[in-house]
Amino acid sequence: MTTPPSLETIKRAPKALLHDHLDGGLRPATVIDIAGQTGYDGLPATDVDELALWFRTASHSGSLERYLEPFSHTVAVMQTPEALHRVACECVEDLAADAVVYAEVRFAPELHINRGLSFDAVVEAVLAGFADGEKAAAAAGNPIVVRCLVTAMRHAALSREIAELAIRFRDRGVVGFDIAGAEAGYPPTRHLDAFEYMRNNNARFTIHAGEAFGLPSIQEAIAFCGADRLGHGVRIVDDMDVSGDGSVRLGRLASILRDKRIPLEMCPSSNVQTGAVASIAEHPFDLLARTRFRVTVNTDNRLMSDTTMTREMALLVEAFGYGWTDLQRFTINAMKSAFIPFDERLAIIDEVIKPRYAVLIG
Repeated sequence: MTTPPSLETIKRAPKALLHDHLDGGLRPATVIDIAGQTGYDGLPATDVDELALWFRTASHSGSLERYLEPFSHTVAVMQTPEALHRVACECVEDLAADAVVYAEVRFAPELHINRGLSFDAVVEAVLAGFADGEKAAAAAGNPIVVRCLVTAMRHAALSREIAELAIRFRDRGVVGFDIAGAEAGYPPTRHLDAFEYMRNNNARFTIHAGEAFGLPSIQEAIAFCGADRLGHGVRIVDDMDVSGDGSVRLGRLASILRDKRIPLEMCPSSNVQTGAVASIAEHPFDLLARTRFRVTVNTDNRLMSDTTMTREMALLVEAFGYGWTDLQRFTINAMKSAFIPFDERLAIIDEVIKPRYAVLIG
């Protein structure tokens, strides 16, 4: 008889992760260690457990803007090549230990130049850290493939430069581009030249949209910017009507999102912390999954949410009663939506994900 998904058994399941922020996933001990080495004295706590609790508590703010405030501390300790390399390497090791077999980890180079690093030097340090993390994970028996997304902050005016950076490093581990930050007042259309540059270079990009802002954010990301994926996208439910008998009617925007199979990078715990949804039980993930949108499970910020891919999946299992076939579908959804070439995606699906899930499904 197949063992039902539990926190312990889910940990063994192979996972694909599309939405994880490098500066939101540091180990608390690393934050304290680098702060001591670099002379940063702004940490709210210097005990590992107290600092971890502070990040988790401060991030549970009810708004995206306040949720982003604790990042000032993690970014502050990521200003040297050595620190960036270490954080990137540890990120890979932590994901691999959680049975993540493929991950796209994103970060904003413009936030890491306060000590004089160039954009190129920042990206080189992170990519070297990812490569060393992959080697360490493989040696530990947890092979993983990690690729990078470079992010531009939507309130700034550097998106075209960051898009050019993505293309410059496209054959060295950077597989896409993203914009992030506070949504209200900073629509994605402010960055049309960056998205046009990516399209002109046959490159892929995702856009944070429909998290703290409503349908107009999603409409712009899809119709005007041409996003390949949406970061979060939870507010697409505002274009869906659920009848008393459970039937669902999709509006025009929701229909095109589903029809075009545009992936939704959903981050349940983070969405509760920012106030995008009231609770995991009220998260639209299940409604979107049942109506066959291409939903994926993601961590967003592992430090801020005190989470892992295992925990995010377990929360969904507890809330919605998912079984192994559901978790396999969400994992394959993510792998299908990755920004690496088709043959590489297919190899991970056919040679890693499906065989390992076959054992779990029984």
